[in-house]
Amino acid sequence: MDAGRSLRYCRRRAGLTQRELAIRAGVAQPAIARIESGRVIPRVDTLTKLLSACEFEFELRSAPGLDRTAIRELLRLRSRQRLELAAAEANNLARLVPA
Repeated sequence: MDAGRSLRYCRRRAGLTQRELAIRAGVAQPAIARIESGRVIPRVDTLTKLLSACEFEFELRSAPGLDRTAIRELLRLRSRQRLELAAAEANNLARLVPA
């Protein structure tokens, strides 16, 4: 999801300027401009507040069909094992990328 593009779309659909949205949401107008331009990725609570001020809802959902098997396997490793795996992966990457 592109937060800036989504915010701009919702703000325009609500018929608001950045300044009007800033007043409604209690967020500085330059911050809204930075978010909409993509220079800043907002925190979830900030984006929720801004979209709510546009009378839109923000719902956070996990991606459908996301396979978390690899994540679970990594989390089962001990710290030392994760460190060794990361070092091995870094060595593999170093071989692919010329110095």
